Amino acid sequence: MKKCIQLVFVIILMIISLFILMPMKQALLFYERNSDEIAAYLPLQTGQTFDITFVHSIHLSDVVEKYEIKEDQTIKQYEIVFEQFGIGMPSTVDDSEQFVYENGKYHIKNMNQVFDSMKIRNGKTVSHHRLTWRDHHGNTYTVPFNDYFEQGNWYTLKVERISLLTSWKEVKIHERVQK
Repeated sequence: MKKCIQLVFVIILMIISLFILMPMKQALLFYERNSDEIAAYLPLQTGQTFDITFVHSIHLSDVVEKYEIKEDQTIKQYEIVFEQFGIGMPSTVDDSEQFVYENGKYHIKNMNQVFDSMKIRNGKTVSHHRLTWRDHHGNTYTVPFNDYFEQGNWYTLKVERISLLTSWKEVKIHERVQK
């Protein structure tokens, strides 16, 4: 009888461990440089969108890059919004893309740039990057990169599933949000 109780206890412990360690929760992960060290993460599901806004270092105006999480855990850039042409800004579009001028800003819409991962640098000189996302209820949240990331550092963004253990021990971006 004692061995049976021990066996049940071991099985329960294994199930709990498996549950805690199995990657189940999808998130946008920000890895430090080219490492496997997670700087922060944002829980996002397939179909959810997020924006990265940065201040152009020469024009000092906002540039908004808009992304969507795809079913295969890739990141699709579907739009970019900017105020001025110049260094580093697009001036042409692909056949499927649409160039529009709305409300004093240039938009390149219908973009289909798909990434397995992305490299992004938090600004060093002009450090006003912001991350914006929308939840399934239509609420919009924005956080400054500087709240989570060191100025001048590079980060790799990926969409992956994380375990409960990882979600408990890593920095969750949506814990300190502004609407």
